[in-house]
Amino acid sequence: MTTLRDIFTAFAPESLERYPTLPTAHRQAISAIQRCQSGHYGYSLYQCQRCGEKHRVNRSCGNRHCPQCQQPTTQPGLQSHLATQLPGPHCLLTFTVPETLRPCLRSPQRLASHALVQAAATALQRLAHAERFVGPDLPGGTGVLPTWGRHLQSHPHLHDMVPGGGLSKDRTGWWPSRANFFVPVKALAPISRALFQKAMPHAGLLAHIDPQGWTRPWTGHSQAQPHGASAFPSLAPSGFTVAISNRRLVGLLDRTVTCTYRKGGRARLRPPPLDVLELLRRFRQHVLPAGVVKVRHCGLLHASCAVPLATIRLMMGQGPWGVVTFEKMTKPEAVSTLVLTNTPQ
Repeated sequence: MTTLRDIFTAFAPESLERYPTLPTAHRQAISAIQRCQSGHYGYSLYQCQRCGEKHRVNRSCGNRHCPQCQQPTTQPGLQSHLATQLPGPHCLLTFTVPETLRPCLRSPQRLASHALVQAAATALQRLAHAERFVGPDLPGGTGVLPTWGRHLQSHPHLHDMVPGGGLSKDRTGWWPSRANFFVPVKALAPISRALFQKAMPHAGLLAHIDPQGWTRPWTGHSQAQPHGASAFPSLAPSGFTVAISNRRLVGLLDRTVTCTYRKGGRARLRPPPLDVLELLRRFRQHVLPAGVVKVRHCGLLHASCAVPLATIRLMMGQGPWGVVTFEKMTKPEAVSTLVLTNTPQ
C-alpha cells in the first residue's frame, strides 16, 4: 500500500530543490511526515496483559497535516463537537470565494482567513437580527474552513452550521427561526463580500488584489438540516483531517500517482493520474501556518458566551431537569420565555 509518507520520503528532496523558497510551515510539515513512525521521535513500549510479551511502537509526529496522525482523531473530534450541539433544526451555510480572490487567502493566510470568518459571522448576525427573518440579538454558528477542492486544487470556502434561532437581547429567551429557512443567501453573500473588502486594508492586502476581483459575485448556498448531527459528519473530514488521506492513494508507478476522487453528486470513485511532484505541490498549498484555526465557534456557541449551553437547551425545551414549557409573547410571535413547571428530579 502506497502512503503519503512513502511518497514524501522518495520525492520530497527533489521537490525541495525545485522550490527552494518554501515557507517554514511547509518545510516543517514535510519533515514531520517523512519522520512519522520511523523511530525518529522515539518509541513506546507496551506489555501484553495476557502473554506478557512486550511490543515496541514508534511514536508519531503529531503534525496536524500528517494523515497518519490526524485520521484517527476524526471520530473523537467529531464526537466532541456533537456533544456541544444544540437540539432542533440547523442550517448549513456555504460561502465560496471567487477564483480572482483566492490568491490573497494564501498569503498571508492567517490574516485573510480570519477576515473571511469574521465577515461571514458579522453578515450572519446582521441579517438574523432583522425581525422579518429571525429576530434574535445573538445567533451563533460553527464554521469550518477547508482550503481544497475534489482535485486538491486551491478552493478556500467556509461552511457554517447555524442553529435555527438565537438568544434575545436580555439573554433570557430563545427566538426560533423557521425550520427550513434562516437568512436569505442572496443577501448574505454580498454583505460578506463587502465586509471582507473593508477588512483588507487593515490586513495590508488590498493593494495586492485586482480591483476587478471585487465585481465577481460570491457564491452562497443554504441547506436546511433537521438537526446538527445530520450535517456534522459530512464536515468532519474538512475540519479534522488533511487535504489527502492515505486511503485515497491507489498506487505509485514510476512518477505517476493514482489518487481517487468523486464528482459532485456521483458515488463512483474516479482515479485520475497525477505527476508525483504535482501531487506534492497541491498538497503543500493546503499546509496552514501557525495560528490558522480550521474550526471556529461564534455567537452563542463561542466559549466567551455568558449563557451556558445547558441554559440554552432549557430555553429550547430540551433540558434534562424536569418539564420545560414556553409562554408565547404576542409581539413578536417568535419570542419565547422560559418557564419551569416542576422541580428537578
